[in-house]
This record gives sequence, structure tokens and C-alpha cells, in this order.
Amino acid sequence: MSRTISIPSKLSINDIIVGLKKYAPLSELDIVWRAYDLAEKAHHGQLRKSGEPYITHPLATAYLLTTMRIDVPIIAAALLHDVPEDTAVTIEEIERDFGTDIAGMVRGITKLGKLKYRGAQRYIENLRKMFVAMAEDVRVMIIKFADRIHNLSTLSDLEEKKRYRIALESIEIYAPIAHRLGMGEFKALLEDLAFPFAYPKEYDRTKKIRDRIFDEGEAYIDRVLGLLREELKAAGVKFIDTHGRKKQLYSFYQKLIKKNWETEKIYDIVALRIIVADIADCYAALGVIHKLWRPAKGRIKDYIAQPKPNGYSSLHTTVFGLDGKMIEFQIRTQQMHYEAEFGIAAHWLYDEKGARLPAKDIIWAKQLADIQEEILHNLADLETLKIDFFRNRIFTFTPKGDVIDLPEDATPVDFAYAVHSDIGNHYAGAKVNDIMVNLNTPLRSGDIVEVIVDKNRKSPSADWLKSVKTHQARSQIKNKMQSPINSFVKMILPKKKD
Repeated sequence: MSRTISIPSKLSINDIIVGLKKYAPLSELDIVWRAYDLAEKAHHGQLRKSGEPYITHPLATAYLLTTMRIDVPIIAAALLHDVPEDTAVTIEEIERDFGTDIAGMVRGITKLGKLKYRGAQRYIENLRKMFVAMAEDVRVMIIKFADRIHNLSTLSDLEEKKRYRIALESIEIYAPIAHRLGMGEFKALLEDLAFPFAYPKEYDRTKKIRDRIFDEGEAYIDRVLGLLREELKAAGVKFIDTHGRKKQLYSFYQKLIKKNWETEKIYDIVALRIIVADIADCYAALGVIHKLWRPAKGRIKDYIAQPKPNGYSSLHTTVFGLDGKMIEFQIRTQQMHYEAEFGIAAHWLYDEKGARLPAKDIIWAKQLADIQEEILHNLADLETLKIDFFRNRIFTFTPKGDVIDLPEDATPVDFAYAVHSDIGNHYAGAKVNDIMVNLNTPLRSGDIVEVIVDKNRKSPSADWLKSVKTHQARSQIKNKMQSPINSFVKMILPKKKD
């Protein structure tokens, strides 16, 4: 599955069937035809915002999953996923015609509903629904991710406010969950498709920086891989595939933030992958790379010996490559690659030979069954969830339920200025989840912040500059303190005696 989504302009059920014939048993295709027939009739006459027939959306969702070589029942459920919610056809009818397994997935998506920023309580309830759905059948999230990816690819058809909301929740909610499920490809697609709509200015700045640093593009990658292939063959290392790419744009943006936009501190703008036959070849390939190019100190990571908690396995090394440019290599077997790209979805994938991939237990998948009982029943449980899932950016709420998007560790003063400059300038205190807090208290995702204002306050305090994290707050404070009126007042008023 490529990060550049390529859906046929005139997508039809035949495109899905052609894709399925490459890996699925022919005996299973009938249920896909029947699912399409029902969905096409049920959605007949319905249109998307673009003016296209609504059936194009479930078709695109199913098609994306077909490019992953995903299990046929999931494809059928993807075709039917909007039927009970948007048409007169009931879930009972789907269960009667398609069985409990497919109906169960469709029911899970219907229960999940739509995540929207509509206040803290609604948000918590929707998160609870999401995790209950995952606990009951994680395949629901596989379909939901494909559904969201297609929606993101057509965001330009929506009004600006809705585009922003969908993009933001994709980055803040869907992508972190895809990451936690080990689904790296879905995470990358969700982030990169949402990025230009959620943070358009940051997107433009990041893209220009990446393109400037990596101006040779594909030609450079081809040179590196050409030389590496020759050396791997000479060393007798069996490789299945080698490919490369520029670093994912949103991931690059996150690194830029961490490095205070100092590009010289980012060393892995180019990422190359080597897929080999077995684990022994992983380490042999590592040796060949280090023979060709000097490895960067402290940049070798062995996730084969010590896999990540979500099951991710691979060898990583960063070297000083051709022309002195830093290059990151990821070395893995075909099985590791499937699991790295598709995570928990790899349990329902077919390999290139049409054989079902062997299921591998993932620690996180085992935890799903306990989620509905252990988390999201109160704010204390939500705190644990937030620490695990939502990093880098946070989303907080006004008492009316409006969402205020802030960087991690932002303070109540940052929040006040994000709401309105006048509220910031007249800040007198804040309650977070109904508790009075200090002005330098770090905020967390999901916090409900009530700002207390003092209309008699003349100007911000210089002490606030020590606690704020956002450029907006810092610049507003400085501007207000340096305004001509304040300077004049300071000049004519007598100084207070100690």
C-alpha cells in the first residue's frame, strides 16, 4: 500500500474483484458481489458532497483494503459499513443475508458512530465507544481507518470548518490508535493526508524545508540503492526488495518541533528499507551497509532482539551515506514488513503467494479485551489513556465545549490567549476540571479550562513569559507590555515606594 493513494477515477466493483482474484479463493468472491449489490441498492440516489454517487465511498473503502490483500469478510463488511446508519436496511437484514461475522463488524462500525469535538462528556463517550468496539472486534478499526483515509482524500469537497475538524481528529485520535495497533502505513496515511488541512501553514513550511534539504529526490535514492544491491549480491545476502522514500512529512514536522526547527539536527530525512529472506540475512545486510558507509554513533537500534510493545520488529541504522547525507536504513524480513506496515491487520492478510499470513500475538491486542472494563469510566482513567495515546499536541476544552488546540505542556495562560487576546490580557486565574491551578500548570488533553478574568487588569505580567509555551501567547504579552499607552502610563505614574 503506497502512501500516495491511487484510487481509480471511475472505481467499480470490478476493480475490487480484480484485486481479490490476485490472492483470495474464487469461492469466496460471491459474498463480495452480494455485499456490493445490497450496498448499491441501499445507497441508490444518495450523493456525497462532491456530487458523486454515495456508493463510491464504500467502494473506495473496500478497494483500499483490497490493496492490503485483506481477508474477504472484511472487504464485504467494508462495502456494507454505512448501510444500517444511512439507509432503510437494518442490521438484522444484513445478519440474515451475510451471517453473524460480517454483521458483527458492520454493527461495530454503526455503534462506533462519528467522533466529533462536541464537548468533554461527548468526547469521552465517543472514545469509550471506540474502545468497546475495538475490544469486541479489532477488525472494526481496520475498516474505520480505511473509511477515514478515503474521507481525508476527498476533504477538499467540504467546508473549511468541517475539513479542519476531520483533519484534527484524524491526527489527534485515529493516527495514535493506528500507531498503537502497530499499523504504521495507516498511521502515516492518516497523518499526511490530514496535515495540510489541520495545520496548513506548518504543512507548507515543513514541505519547503524537506524539499530544500532533499532536492535530489528519487535520483539520490536510486543511486544509493543501486550501489547497495550490488554489494548485497556480492556478499550473498538474499534480499526480496529494496525501496526508499523521503521521510513522512508529518513525522518530519514533529521532529522539527522537537529540534526547535533546527534542520541540521535531523539526521534521517532519507529512509530506505531492505526486505530480506530471514533474520540471519537482516544482520548480514547490516554488516554490508556498515562496510559501505560509516554508522552514526548511537543510531543503531535492534528491534529484532527487543521488539516494540506493539510487536514491531526491525533493524535500524543511520549512516553517513553518499555525498555525506545522513540515511536511515530499516532492515526486516517479509513477515516483519507486513506486521510493521499493517500491525494487527496482518492477522487477516494474504502474502504474495496467496497464503494466509501466520497470526502472531501482539501484546496490545491482548489488552483490548480489558479496555471496556478498565478505562474511560471516569476522568482518572482517561488520564492514563491520554498519556499512552495522545502526545505532542493536546486538545483542551472551554466550559462550552469548544476545542482549543495547544502544544504539549501548554499552560492556562496559553489557553487564555488561544481563546482570545483580551481574555489572555485580563487573565486572573484558571480552573482546570473545576480545580484552581497555578498559571504554570501544564495542561493535558481533555482538560476543561475555565479562565477567570479581571477587567480592571491594565496589562499582562512579565512573569507570565516564564510559563507560556506558545508563540501566540508570548508575542501577545510582549506586544501589550510594550504598547505606547502602557509606556506613557508607566512614565507619568509615580513609582510605588517599598
